Amino acid sequence: MADSSSSADKPSEPPPPASAYHLHPRREPFEHGLLPIPKLIFTDGAQALSQLKSALLSSDSGHRVNFDTLARVLQIPIDQSRLLIETISSVLHDESDPLLKAGISKEIDAIGVNVFDLLIFLYIQSYKRLLPKGHRDSAAVADVWPSTSAFDGFLSALSPLQLVRSNSRRFMPSQADEEVHQLSYLHKHIGNILSLLADSSEGEGDDSLVLSMDKFEHLGFLMYFGEKGIAKIPLSQSTPFFANSDPDMPAAPVPASQVLDWLLQSISSTQEHIADRVSPKENGPSSSDQDVQMADVGTTSLKPSSSTRGPSFIEGVSKSSCVKQASDLKGTSVKVVNCHESVIYILAPLKYATVYGCSDATIVIGAVGKAIRVEHCERVHLITAARRICISNCRECVFFLGVNQQPLILGDNHKLQVAPYNTFYSQLGEHMSQVGVDPNINRWDESITLGAVDPHDSLSHPAGVSDAQAESATRVDPDQFVDLVIPNWLEGDKSGSTKDNPFPLPETYLASKQKNAKSLDEVKKILKESQLEESRKRELSSALHSCFKDWLYGNVWLYHQATSGSFTAYTVNNNNGKPTAADSL
Repeated sequence: MADSSSSADKPSEPPPPASAYHLHPRREPFEHGLLPIPKLIFTDGAQALSQLKSALLSSDSGHRVNFDTLARVLQIPIDQSRLLIETISSVLHDESDPLLKAGISKEIDAIGVNVFDLLIFLYIQSYKRLLPKGHRDSAAVADVWPSTSAFDGFLSALSPLQLVRSNSRRFMPSQADEEVHQLSYLHKHIGNILSLLADSSEGEGDDSLVLSMDKFEHLGFLMYFGEKGIAKIPLSQSTPFFANSDPDMPAAPVPASQVLDWLLQSISSTQEHIADRVSPKENGPSSSDQDVQMADVGTTSLKPSSSTRGPSFIEGVSKSSCVKQASDLKGTSVKVVNCHESVIYILAPLKYATVYGCSDATIVIGAVGKAIRVEHCERVHLITAARRICISNCRECVFFLGVNQQPLILGDNHKLQVAPYNTFYSQLGEHMSQVGVDPNINRWDESITLGAVDPHDSLSHPAGVSDAQAESATRVDPDQFVDLVIPNWLEGDKSGSTKDNPFPLPETYLASKQKNAKSLDEVKKILKESQLEESRKRELSSALHSCFKDWLYGNVWLYHQATSGSFTAYTVNNNNGKPTAADSL
């Protein structure tokens, strides 16, 4: 690399032209920004939201809306308006927006959400998620996928998600399939979205609506220009209309029709680019907007991107363990998919995380600054420090949470439990500070439950079930609460200053923890002071190990090690299904 003196003598190279990149949808609003609230879904989005736009702009100054105004205009409860604005803050694209720097609800309410970001968010509530495709090799999955749940007998009659549950071996759509599906949605709806951002002018026909540069930038909520390993380019700098515009003298507004033609051409170009990379034989039926045609899109042979443009994947871990540090990940988003009977540690600062289709696993996810979503999981223990969490369609899972916002529970859930955060690693404090998770705020037991039916899942549902509420979570009994100790060697040569759980424990859980520790010390003392012959000591030790292994195999993947008061993770090998010391992490 040339030094500063030599580079100063050369003129700076202009950025590559926009034609060198493709227009891509932002995944975050579609993955973390959809809420199953009926009043947010408009059958005639353009017309209804146009009227809403007028009401919002006339009711508030500065183009920003707070909880009360939004609740009044949308005629929704204040709790739902708070949830809506907090959700928008978790998927915003503009890092300079003051809403991203707000911490507690009072700060978020005082700042409010930008009207035009709100309108785009409300419009995409009409989006239908891509239906997952059955895995090609179901026999290969049968060995690790969870057995039929005890719930299945009566869920077939009661569950509005019976179609999904009847074919549990469904896999998350590939990144390529999802991108094509989102592009198809944008291609169809971008004209209506532009009309919500545009201003009226004195022109006639197609020139009656114009778009300014600052309004155009709000489209960054949904899309961006860039490629693998390349930083995202500001949307206005990628257009022929506003590129190289002086902030002090912004470019004049341009007809919305011209912007629409350019966007449609850019979307089509990306669709053709993706089609060229994936052969029709491998990709199966072509993807289409599901509110036009409910097409079930096949999985492609494209590997999910692990570049800075896409999330890092931890997929298919079975009867094993996995440890990931920040240096092992590319980008700030992680997806843990189809992992079974395993222990997974992700000790890194993240913006987004997704856990999908996992079973009988313990998953530790360090610090998540925007949002984490857990979906279609069974018998999973999840430990995370995050700004917010959404739990959907899960069974018999336990969540040990340090969360700044109320957990959102929706869909077909059964026997969920929540508990306060119960672990730490040496870099946790630094990671939380880096992504903006506040250890002084933990709303782990203040969950919000929404509908049992997700209107975004593209499935047909029996009449009347749309009003059903999701099953909420119960608290873990304080007497059953124990800490999870992460071994120091999992962090390698990394070290930090965190020496204890950064989230203060509620009094009942702290008292129970202290009582259990005292009882353990008493048992250890009795064992040490017992006057037994060596042969009797060996018999006692053997009996304890035998009982412990039976308990471990029949209950959970973590055990409380009596000699040290800590947890160690075990996996099961093929030695008659029994855990052995060689399997410990």
